[in-house]
Amino acid sequence: MERELLVTGIGGQGVQLAAQVLARGATFEGSYVMLFGVYAGAMRGMNTDATVVIGDEPLLSPPLISHTWSAIGMHDKFWAPIARKLREDALVLVNDATFETALDESRYRVLRVPATDLADELGNPLGGSMVMAGAYAAISGLVGLDALLDGMRASIPPYRTQHIAANETAINTGYAWGAAA
Repeated sequence: MERELLVTGIGGQGVQLAAQVLARGATFEGSYVMLFGVYAGAMRGMNTDATVVIGDEPLLSPPLISHTWSAIGMHDKFWAPIARKLREDALVLVNDATFETALDESRYRVLRVPATDLADELGNPLGGSMVMAGAYAAISGLVGLDALLDGMRASIPPYRTQHIAANETAINTGYAWGAAA
């Protein structure tokens, strides 16, 4: 088994953190993982993409891929390059609050996750990407909840540890949403 995930959004939405959390969580479960992040000319407001490849054997795909099994769209502003890489029947999760582009639901398995809204309800307006990571883990089955939480804790730098509890809640909320979807 080898699965690809492309994550896209605009800088500041937590795209790179969500990809790192999913990648680390998968490694904690013993999967083989490659992660590649791409940043545009600025950190906030420009496009940011990440590629995660997860497998149960040494990986054959480089972290730059031409087709993907799944994608997460935190925002649709820079969605077009990702859309061209979707395989037929790809799993596609999009942030309902910020993603307006129509998707062909006859070609893809599309779930509109209320990531921003759920994070706001939790009092964590920056937690949308963690809600989305939790939802993706539950729906895809590629990473278990405990490993995902461990991946998040390992990904938070020492100067941001005050966000760990809020991120745990956001991941748990997204995972519950995804399990019920």
